[in-house]
Amino acid sequence: MSNYKKVHEYNAEQTKVVSASYKSIIKEIGEDVDREGLLKTPERAAKAMQFLTQGYDLDAKEILKSAMFKEDYSQMVIVKDIELYSLCEHHMLPFFGKAHIAYIPNGHIVGLSKLPRVVDAFARRLQVQERLTDQITDCIEETLRPLGVAVVIEAKHMCMQMRGVQKQNSVTTTSAFKGAFLKDTTRKEFINLISAKLS
Repeated sequence: MSNYKKVHEYNAEQTKVVSASYKSIIKEIGEDVDREGLLKTPERAAKAMQFLTQGYDLDAKEILKSAMFKEDYSQMVIVKDIELYSLCEHHMLPFFGKAHIAYIPNGHIVGLSKLPRVVDAFARRLQVQERLTDQITDCIEETLRPLGVAVVIEAKHMCMQMRGVQKQNSVTTTSAFKGAFLKDTTRKEFINLISAKLS
């Protein structure tokens, strides 16, 4: 069974309650909730919100444990340019970008597809980028017990682009390093590798 909800697998009671809330909001901002284009909007918005916050129902550690394998490999493993989409908890507007993850195995490796799934498990919640970075790092460290783990996230925030300071080209970068990545040479190697462009 997949760790992800299928598109139509929603809690019906939750959908009903959230739909009613959206209908109230649409009415309060001055729209006609009974006009044709908006008749199904509350339900659609409710299901979209359920999908975008499904991370609360996912166990990131279990995702990793489902594909852990004993292996003697002890060099850096990097998965970069992992797309992420999340919702800022302050304004509930999207922020989106890329995560770059590296770890140095200590007896175990993990299926490569599980790292993006861990990103999704934490990103699909109301978030701040700083916490998201730490949660991904801590999850990998506590589950795999690697020699080191590094996470860098680069993201654009719609709360900065659509409202507030309205700076469309700003990018926020956060990072977390543990274990071997606290060493300057290892950290620099990681940064150089994620910055390199394939020819």
